[in-house]
Amino acid sequence: MIRAIADFFRTGPDGPPLTDRTEIDRRYRRARYSVFLSITLGYAMYYVVRQGFAVVKAPLLQAGIFNAGQLGTIGSVFFFAYMIGKCLNGFLADRLNIRRFLALGLFLSATLLVLMGFCSSFYLFALLWGLSGWFQTHGAAPCIVSLNQWFSGRERGTLYGIWFSAHNIGTGLTYIITAYIVVTFGWRTGFYAPGVLCMIAALFLYVFMDDRPQVYGLPPIAVYSGEKTAGEYARDDRPVLAAQLEVIRRPAVWVLGLASASVYVTRYAFEMWGVIFLTNAKGYSLLGASGMISVSQFAGIVGAFTCGWVSDRFFNHRRSMPCLIFSLILVLATAMFVYTPAEHRWADYLSMVLFGYTVYALVAYLGGLMAVDICPKKATGAAMGMIGLFSYAGASVQEFVSGYLINSYKTVDAAGKVIYDFTMASHFWVAAAVAATLLPLLVWNAKARD
Repeated sequence: MIRAIADFFRTGPDGPPLTDRTEIDRRYRRARYSVFLSITLGYAMYYVVRQGFAVVKAPLLQAGIFNAGQLGTIGSVFFFAYMIGKCLNGFLADRLNIRRFLALGLFLSATLLVLMGFCSSFYLFALLWGLSGWFQTHGAAPCIVSLNQWFSGRERGTLYGIWFSAHNIGTGLTYIITAYIVVTFGWRTGFYAPGVLCMIAALFLYVFMDDRPQVYGLPPIAVYSGEKTAGEYARDDRPVLAAQLEVIRRPAVWVLGLASASVYVTRYAFEMWGVIFLTNAKGYSLLGASGMISVSQFAGIVGAFTCGWVSDRFFNHRRSMPCLIFSLILVLATAMFVYTPAEHRWADYLSMVLFGYTVYALVAYLGGLMAVDICPKKATGAAMGMIGLFSYAGASVQEFVSGYLINSYKTVDAAGKVIYDFTMASHFWVAAAVAATLLPLLVWNAKARD
């Protein structure tokens, strides 16, 4: 049984090599369009599943179904499962049939989301959300492995940024559409609607995605793009496992992982608690708060879309300087958002634009691209897995600590209304942004290894 499952997910054998250059060009052109659209739109759907819970948190809290501490614990379970799964599945992705793995992960995580709509038990809710977190890890690392399999190193920075913007599209639309659905039809439909949509999307993903080029008789992308000759490629006979172990042993990868973890604390503080912060601390309605947070997502589309191009075009493919510039702006934007008084709505809009642009540029850099740049191509999945382990450890800690701080400092007024104090949580979020600025300085001159 286990062997049959492993065989199902394993990448296919190399097909008979094609020799007709015209046919090779035609197949590469078609497959590259199909692969890039599949990983971009497919990854957006993964985030439709994930971010619906952030919108539904506020109604769950207001209805008294769960308190802030319980919501934080549920979110922490998700990110803990995601942290472990992203690391393990990242290492596996270097050997997998991406088409099958990517589509099945989306389908199963969407199915679990639908089941959560029938649930109001804390323990069952946490279990289902944790399982969804595991299947969510079928997304990022396999997408990057596929990107490296079908596109050359000269294209990687720009295309990585475009691909990464997909999750902002999914998240931004989710905040707006799911909030409207929840307000109109109740919190349970906030799970049903995106879940069913993503189950359908998974079927389309299975149809249009492709395995690696060699399975179809095409040459490896390094040979096709002229980065290596066929002989040079054949001489690189280092086993995948050896390349993956090199990733684990490299200190620069660990430093980048810690920096990414810090970015993810601030990122998910806003994504998972931003709606609750605005409704409780600044008096926004649910639709108003969701709309405000969605501003950061649409700004994030621009940040993710352009960050690779900026570093490729203006910094000769080096990420360290733009990373520092974006990090400093992130600290300012985070502090502006949490410390500006409620009556200054203009400051909320401005901080959300700056936050969205910079945090998602940094997630693109620190959350994968900088590690992929300095690690062997054969171990792209392993590099993503290592960074993912640190990143979602940060996200998991953030959920637990933020929920604990928000719940611990709450008060109850004379009318029995619970009032949440976000002061300590805000300090925590800003401190994480500062750490994300300082840590990358330690690997400023890290060099590529292939």
